[in-house]
Amino acid sequence: MREQWVDVEGTRVRLTNLEKVLFPATGFTKAEMIRYYTDVAEPMLRQLRDRPVTRIRYPDGVEGERFFEKNTPRGAPEWLRRQRLRASPEDTDADATVLDLPFLDDLAGLVWSAQQGAIELHTPQWRAGPRGKVHPPDRLVVDLDPGPGAGLDECARVAHLVRERLADDDLTETFPVTSGSKGMQLYAPLDGRRGFAAVREYARAVAEDLARAEPRLVVAEQRKDLRPGKVLVDWSQNHPAKTTITPYSLRGRERPAVAAPRAWDEIGPGLTQLGPDDVVGRLRTDGDLLADLT
Repeated sequence: MREQWVDVEGTRVRLTNLEKVLFPATGFTKAEMIRYYTDVAEPMLRQLRDRPVTRIRYPDGVEGERFFEKNTPRGAPEWLRRQRLRASPEDTDADATVLDLPFLDDLAGLVWSAQQGAIELHTPQWRAGPRGKVHPPDRLVVDLDPGPGAGLDECARVAHLVRERLADDDLTETFPVTSGSKGMQLYAPLDGRRGFAAVREYARAVAEDLARAEPRLVVAEQRKDLRPGKVLVDWSQNHPAKTTITPYSLRGRERPAVAAPRAWDEIGPGLTQLGPDDVVGRLRTDGDLLADLT
């Protein structure tokens, strides 16, 4: 195991096996993953700020075994922020499961996470203060998941329907993100006045309303027999115990792709997923399309 220590903005981070290939289909290595996360650190850290991070780790690359990791792993550096929080902030039971959750506050944290083989970073729609206080959700997420026979073109059609529906309820800013997998997510900032249950039920109502209005295109239930040719408007990711792929995160698919912020004028026929080079290039030319989603 080849080991080296690097100084990342004043913090020493241990790196090993930088030549390890994580995506055999393209030869994309751990070193390239660290470079990508370094290139997108500024906008990504805005999305990660004060949100506990669930990591999906691929120690042997995307063709090997993967595992979800919520707790801070043994051997994590002392400088890494962590907080003990209930697995679900809604659970007030004295015997509720408590997790030791990590937070990625800076570039050193992103590099450490990548060194661990964490290709995917997932976060909830709420933040925790420095003393562990969990704040109400500050954004709503709608996940658009195409069923068999549907794809991004159908997701784009549904995305505009969701945007219009949210605007009718005075949620006038909606930010699209292609997921790096099959579908996309839409985010709407919230003012923090609604609690977890209220946000979740509102998202459910939106999904069910659209499914009634567009039954040939939209489904609001997870049932597999309802999914072919339609787009699931998944409202359930607004549950406080659930997480969603963080914008700018890589995805653990055959080829490296990214949960990529998009402009609304792109959301139409021919929409495709973006890779890391695409995202870095667009960031340099267009800036952070999620700058107002903080």
